Amino acid sequence: MEQKKYAIITAGGAGVRMNSPLPKQFMLLHGKPILIHSISVFLRFSPEIHIVLVLPEEHEDKWKALCKKHHFYPPLELVHGGPTRFHSVKNGLKRIPDDAIVAIHDGVRPLVSLKTIQQCFHIASKFGNAIPATDINESVRLMDGAFSKIIKRESIRLIQTPQCFFASKIKAAYNVNYDPLFTDDASVLEHTGERIYITEGNRENIKITNHEDLVVASALLDFLKKKED
Repeated sequence: MEQKKYAIITAGGAGVRMNSPLPKQFMLLHGKPILIHSISVFLRFSPEIHIVLVLPEEHEDKWKALCKKHHFYPPLELVHGGPTRFHSVKNGLKRIPDDAIVAIHDGVRPLVSLKTIQQCFHIASKFGNAIPATDINESVRLMDGAFSKIIKRESIRLIQTPQCFFASKIKAAYNVNYDPLFTDDASVLEHTGERIYITEGNRENIKITNHEDLVVASALLDFLKKKED
């Protein structure tokens, strides 16, 4: 029997780096809020997927107003976030059954591809987890105070979301206190001794944190639409 698919989409960001009172996940990308783009990809992947959207309580009314404005009424469950992403994910995981496969995705990654989502669920169904990543073209150096040393870029990967897991394992992993070393969901699972499985992400799947990212995302969306045509 195939495991049910769930997705937790975290949208707890503020507009601090954007120097804007509007939370970044609500900013417009090609006329639609970033968050609507992110959710829509998962619905294209599977209309039956159960989506848990984690939002700060104070953003709930704004989200509902945006849904009404853009005629966007996806079948999702709304959960209030916590003080950090870790706590927000933990709140979302309470709504996920143990026998499911769950994808955890940053709401400000609107350009994740269907292929990346498909691959993550497929690999996770076989090995228990799947983390999308891309290689890098630039030279990289490790800083140690005033000194630095070169690192082989072939051994470095840029980690993305969605990160997919057997729900029972990631829920058990999150049953710990917050640690600043938990930079993503994979690091929480790895803390339990589990091996992490890397799969190929898509380069367009950038995380929007500042105005420059929004400009890049708009250009990438133009490019992808032309590519489809």
